Amino acid sequence: MTLDLLRSALATVAAIPVTPFGPDGQVDWDAHDRVIRRMVDAGVRLVTPAVAAAAGSGAGAPADVVAGVGHDLPSAIEAGQHARDHGVRMIMVHQPVGPYISAAGWLEYHRAIAGALPDLGVVLYIRDPRIGARHIRALGDLCPNVIAVKYGIRDPVQFAEVARDAGLDRFTWLAGLAELTAPACWTAGARGFTSGLVNVAPALSLSMLESLRGGDMAGAMKAWEDCRVMEELRHADSSADNVSVVKEALAQLGLCRPDVRPPSHRVPEEVRAQITTILEGWGLAVGQENR
Repeated sequence: MTLDLLRSALATVAAIPVTPFGPDGQVDWDAHDRVIRRMVDAGVRLVTPAVAAAAGSGAGAPADVVAGVGHDLPSAIEAGQHARDHGVRMIMVHQPVGPYISAAGWLEYHRAIAGALPDLGVVLYIRDPRIGARHIRALGDLCPNVIAVKYGIRDPVQFAEVARDAGLDRFTWLAGLAELTAPACWTAGARGFTSGLVNVAPALSLSMLESLRGGDMAGAMKAWEDCRVMEELRHADSSADNVSVVKEALAQLGLCRPDVRPPSHRVPEEVRAQITTILEGWGLAVGQENR
C-alpha cells in the first residue's frame, strides 16, 4: 500500500483497545477479541492495540492495525519487525520514557526506528511541547515513511501552529486526546482522533467523526457533550482512572472483567454508579451485551 493510502487510512477514529485480564491476572484473549470485534462490527476501521498480532486476528480484514512501539531502540525496532511479520503496515512510536530527553535525541531516536523499518508507515506520538514543528518537519524530510502525527497536547492553538509549520498536508494529523479535543483540532486541520471511549460506545465516537467530516459542528458538539461525562471521569486526578473507567464500563456491559494491574486500581463504588447512569443515558443496556 502506498504512503498516500496509509495517510488516508489514518484519517478516522483510531481506537485504543483496553487489554482485558482473566481471574488469573493473565490476558483474556477471548475478551480481547470480543472487544475489538464489537468495535469493528460497529464501523471502526483503525485499531491501535497493545498486542499487534492478537489485534489483527480480532479486527479482521475491515480494519487497519497500527502497532505501538517504544522503550529502548532495539526493543522498538524489534517490536516493529514483529508487527510487520504479522501483516501490520503501520507503527506508532510512543514518546521515549527516559528521564532526560533532548529534542536532538528525540529526532535521532525516531530517525533510527523509521530508517530501520522503511516499509512501514510511521506515526509519531507527541506529548512534549518541546518537540515543535521544526523537529517534526526535519524528521519528515529525513524519513518519507513518517506519515502522521498523534498530537497529545491539550492546546488547540499550539496544535494549529505546529501542524501548519510542520506540514499540514505532509502528515495526517490526529487529535491525540480523544473526543474532547477532536472538534477544536479538526477546525485547525486534524482529520482523525484517538479514542478509548470507542471501546464502550463505538456508535457515539463514529457519530462525532461523521459530523466533523460533514461540516456539522452542531452535531459534533452534541456528541462532544455526550462524551464529556465519561471522559471527565477518565481525566480526573491526572487521569488516574483513565483505563479503569473504560474497563468498568465494559464489565457492566458484560464484555470483560474490570480488573486492572497496579499501579492502576478499580474505580470506587460511587464512580461505578456514575458509569451505570452514563451507560443507561446512552441507551446501552447494562449487563445485556454478550460476554
